[in-house]
Amino acid sequence: MTTPSGPFTHPPVEVGLVGAGPWARAMHARMLAAGPETRLTAVWARRPAAAHETAAPYGAHVAASFDELLDRCEAVAFAVPPAVQAELAPRAARKGKALLLEKPLGPDLASAERVADAVQAAGVVSQLVLTKRYHPATDTFLEAARAREITGARSCYLHGAFLGGEFATGWRLEHGALLDLGPHLLDLLDTAVGPIKAIRSSGDSRRWIELTCEHESGAVSQASLSGAVAVPRALTRIDLFGPQQPLSYDTADINHEECWPILRRAFATAVRTGRPTALDATRGLYLQRLIEQATHSLADRPAA
Repeated sequence: MTTPSGPFTHPPVEVGLVGAGPWARAMHARMLAAGPETRLTAVWARRPAAAHETAAPYGAHVAASFDELLDRCEAVAFAVPPAVQAELAPRAARKGKALLLEKPLGPDLASAERVADAVQAAGVVSQLVLTKRYHPATDTFLEAARAREITGARSCYLHGAFLGGEFATGWRLEHGALLDLGPHLLDLLDTAVGPIKAIRSSGDSRRWIELTCEHESGAVSQASLSGAVAVPRALTRIDLFGPQQPLSYDTADINHEECWPILRRAFATAVRTGRPTALDATRGLYLQRLIEQATHSLADRPAA
């Protein structure tokens, strides 16, 4: 994700934050308040006490309602479960607000389509928080991948957040790794290897799921996903194979905080120029369609 260089010469984008959970506090609020490209103007959450806790360190206003939040910002960042984002994001788009969206767009394909349709109808800028895509190491890997002939790939995204703790939230435990981790890994595979035309899946998304992806190039990639395994730290790895020596991508040494200034700059630039990046709601809908295909493949497997 290449970001424009040089000073940011536009006024900061005034952003309202929806959500006050651990991810909203750890990433969204800190990132948006740090500027200089953005300013955190307001926070709204269904738990007022949590909204106060999130807004207070940055002097942001605590909105009493979602409508009040919309009145106090020009862009909205979402850090809420997919069903809540799918409910509120179209309302924000219809009010002309730019959208910083979490993945997935919604809990299912129909809700994701409503978000993407609202963005298109309103003509507003949207951008996905696919964090790893904003790290220079990811750019370097994807650029190298574009110059290669790829026959096949193996990949994984593994962590243990579903085993307990503040990120073991209801929607993650219900839907599992496919909906939570799948957008990240499928986006990387689709970009590195080429567009995915078909997916087959096996396993249990709440424990361990395997995906086999057929790409338009003829390459085949495999992906292992789990949020319920005890690993020392989250592991995202991709190995590309072909006539040349393997090309590997591993996030073990990536500092994710290095992604946030790039993400913030990309979003603010998109809002001020009116030109969204490739990681917009349309991309989110494309990834959700792949996830839907994998979900149907899982459901269609005969019982043992």
